[in-house]
Amino acid sequence: MVDFFFNAYKDTSWTQIILEFVVFIFGILSVWYAGKENIRVYPTGLIATVISVYLLFLAGYLGEVVLNAYYSVMSLYGWYNWSKVDVNKQTLKITRTNTREKKIGVLIFLVTIAVVYGVYRIFDYDIHPENYIDMLTSGIFFTGMYFMALKKIENWTLWIIGDIISIPLYAYRGLGILSVQFIIFTALAIKAYLEWRTILEGEKLNKSNSE
Repeated sequence: MVDFFFNAYKDTSWTQIILEFVVFIFGILSVWYAGKENIRVYPTGLIATVISVYLLFLAGYLGEVVLNAYYSVMSLYGWYNWSKVDVNKQTLKITRTNTREKKIGVLIFLVTIAVVYGVYRIFDYDIHPENYIDMLTSGIFFTGMYFMALKKIENWTLWIIGDIISIPLYAYRGLGILSVQFIIFTALAIKAYLEWRTILEGEKLNKSNSE
């Protein structure tokens, strides 16, 4: 099992290995902070996504390059959105998506798949079966990132699904460290979902008691 994950690194430069390890650490920190509803999710996430853009470009995974570039932009938007305050109190609360937001989420999912497919065609890359999985996870993660910026609990459901798909995908690509990272991401996302659901149910209970 160890050989399966890490043999791919025997011909990899130390610079690339160190950068991938930095992505590993800061990616985990970002998900952990997100579960704690801590705004540090965004600066830590930015470090991970910006480096990932470089590493994935070197590897030739254009769908993932687009995905992580989007993460970087959405991290800036989410950072701004989460930092809004009103009389020293956060104005953005954990909520569930409404019908309009669900429709936007579906639209983001479909447009993302189309755009990533277009990127592969524009750069004349051969599209292999794993690239179609790449397009699917891109759509899932794009939508999840949008919901996270709005503090919608459904973002965790999407992260869990996408993370589970990504574990064997990254292992197959020979990116063992990132594959292990997605195993940890899955566990953290499940934990975060349960924590956000507890917060959401507590606020609902407090609201009903005050009425």
